[in-house]
Amino acid sequence: MSTVPVTSTSKRTSFVEGLRCRECGNAYDKAPIHVCEFCFGPLEVAYDYAAIGKALTRAVIESRPASMWRYAELLPLDGPPAVGQASGMTPLVPAHRLAKRLGLKEVWVKNDAVSYPTLSFKDRVVSVAVSKALEFGIGTIACASTGNLANATAAQAAAAGLPAVVLIPYDLEPAKVLGTSIYGARVVGVKGTYDDVNRLCSEIAGKYGWGFVNVNLRPFYAEGSKSYAYEIAEQLGWKLPAHVVVPMAGGSLVTKVGKAFGELEKLGLVASPPKRPIIHGAQAAGCAPIVDMVLEARDQVRPVKTPTSIAKSLAIGNPADGYYARQTIIGSGGWAAKPDDDEIVDAMRLLAETEGIFTETAGGVTLGAAIRLIKDGRIGKDDGPVIICVTGNGMKTQDPLVGKLPTPALIGPRLNDFDDLHATWT
Repeated sequence: MSTVPVTSTSKRTSFVEGLRCRECGNAYDKAPIHVCEFCFGPLEVAYDYAAIGKALTRAVIESRPASMWRYAELLPLDGPPAVGQASGMTPLVPAHRLAKRLGLKEVWVKNDAVSYPTLSFKDRVVSVAVSKALEFGIGTIACASTGNLANATAAQAAAAGLPAVVLIPYDLEPAKVLGTSIYGARVVGVKGTYDDVNRLCSEIAGKYGWGFVNVNLRPFYAEGSKSYAYEIAEQLGWKLPAHVVVPMAGGSLVTKVGKAFGELEKLGLVASPPKRPIIHGAQAAGCAPIVDMVLEARDQVRPVKTPTSIAKSLAIGNPADGYYARQTIIGSGGWAAKPDDDEIVDAMRLLAETEGIFTETAGGVTLGAAIRLIKDGRIGKDDGPVIICVTGNGMKTQDPLVGKLPTPALIGPRLNDFDDLHATWT
């Protein structure tokens, strides 16, 4: 693929100019590629923001159905989405009781635990990737996954009528394997870590020409994450938050949150605040290569060869966007934290008991990291709004809670049996 000139037309359905290398800036046509042939840097989607600014206003956005596609001009499709039309626009929950427990003035939970159709934020990125694959005429959808992406890919490929091949680490949580197999995908367990799976998928993509959502479709796929941040701003009344705490696996989400806030400012959809959002990253102590980059002031990822955390959905030892994730965090004035497994479980329980939200382990990582950041003074008591990013549903990762919760009391079927039990309650 060679570089191409950027062109514009007076009438079009897409505002995408093409792909551009993050490192050397070389431009490419829209195609299922993800690496620059000149410097091997990652490619990302380039937009005509001047044209978008003329077409997209708050009024236009608010007139559209409540889904991620109300921001269509800022997403990389040439036409309407083929799948996931109802994905996105998940609740931004005012978390008053949690705020009180944390000692903060204002806390909100962006709750993609109820995302359509598979209960994680991966529904957003996969709806973009599968729709783009259809635009490219790709006949088979595939992915490398630690769980949530597998669910979303299998579901939305089925909705599109396309076969799906999903490769996962062999020791993935049973609930996530079941939640992928039900859609008829071919699921392949690989004896190795996620990084081993990902390397294999890159080789398969090159040989078979399938559309791997997080390999050759990655530049388009990753753009779907921006909708998460657009919604936060709109749901806050077209304002940007003071702090956002974001879970990190490959590092793409945190970079796209930063990009999305910048786009909203550039387009005048939000007023430029006196202080831009501070973005913090969260990983589990058992696999925290990006957090360690932040804490140790390193530009290079030091891969984690053997992840040991209960937060398997975040257990990517060699994150593709690690360098850019660190840039986003540090550039915003943010920081990073890595709670251990006990802190993760405690945070999952705290969120459930205060706000009635059952998050998977990744959400426990996010809240656990926020608690550390508060204790360290990185998030001030009077700062607000503070956004806690919940990206998946706790029903998918129940195993870490086994033996950590009270067991049900056992009584006979008589009122006096219950009365005796009730008398012991305090």
